[in-house]
Amino acid sequence: MVAASDQRWNWWPLLPLYPYGRKRTLVRELIPEQLWSFEQLQGVFYVAVPIRMTVVRVRGGLMLYAPVAPTQEVRAALQALEARFGPVQSIVLPTASGLEHKLPVPPMARAFPQAEVWITPGQWSFPVNLPPAWLGFPRGRTRVLQEDGYPHGDELSWSSLGPLDLGLGRFQEFACLHQASGSLLLTDALVAINSTPPAIFDLDPTPLLFHARDSGDQPLKDTPELRQKGWERLALFASFLRPEALEVPPLAQLLAKAFRPGCRSARSYFGFFPFQWRSSSREAFEALTQQGSPLLVAPVLERLVFPRARPVVVRWLRELSQLPQVRWLVPAHYDAPVPCSNQQLAQLADAFEQRQWAPSQGNWDYLASIDQLLVRTGVVPSEESP
Repeated sequence: MVAASDQRWNWWPLLPLYPYGRKRTLVRELIPEQLWSFEQLQGVFYVAVPIRMTVVRVRGGLMLYAPVAPTQEVRAALQALEARFGPVQSIVLPTASGLEHKLPVPPMARAFPQAEVWITPGQWSFPVNLPPAWLGFPRGRTRVLQEDGYPHGDELSWSSLGPLDLGLGRFQEFACLHQASGSLLLTDALVAINSTPPAIFDLDPTPLLFHARDSGDQPLKDTPELRQKGWERLALFASFLRPEALEVPPLAQLLAKAFRPGCRSARSYFGFFPFQWRSSSREAFEALTQQGSPLLVAPVLERLVFPRARPVVVRWLRELSQLPQVRWLVPAHYDAPVPCSNQQLAQLADAFEQRQWAPSQGNWDYLASIDQLLVRTGVVPSEESP
């Protein structure tokens, strides 16, 4: 059993997401002696989803793709892999905008001072745009992907999605194919949402149990059925922010059910539960996870990051479909590894060209209202990306 002190993450105030200062980590071998997954949870108000660092075996050592919080538990697991396969040679930040992926990189670099650090170009910070060195990326061993080449270029094939202008900064993401295993590593652009609760929730099922309830005066009970119910609601919430099946009850109703017996603890937010779910949530979840292909652009990205960038996404998918011998997809969120092929990527590009893109109705309505507000206020550009 891992001590709580080995899971401590002292930098959580920089991005105050659940589970805050304690990061439990699930380590899984994805491809025998080739790829490993280091998974943690992150979220707001228990809307928590897995975030993944992929460890790749390269010649003479290891590469870390999209680092997670380097707790003592994580460092010890990496040191065990180093003892078998060689040192951590490179640490890759494959996105320009994902703060949850960016914050762990400087402390991970300090934990492995001999490793080169590779970052996506156009790193930006808000409200003040600071240079990389001021953000904690080490001077002297930080390289920029594309501008300075690529790490392990003879073993990995790299492909860039973007850059796209987000107004405040840029979106850009680098995928890479690990040729030895046929595994395509991605960050945020494509995901496969698990049909059942991910294994990481076995370490901390609280988010599932919280969202499985129908009102704040219900205690947190743990059964397989409730875990599944909680996961379906949680995945809808994380995908659409306010799906069609979700209503927010009046404040008086919420307060009336708070502080009831069995709910007087911080774990249950003292009975504060600002959600009311319709029975249609099960149907909406099945539609989200059974779209003919397990792969999709997360709706929150499609509607808020890519709403006018369908041509860019389609071109990128076609580029990925030309990579040699794709067999697996390993995103930084949700399920992995996901069986995949070059033909599937090409078919996905065709499907994206043909279907409605970034809708504004039904589950997408709330996301569309946010996007429209950002366009009206000039925060994001209104033109379609070429």
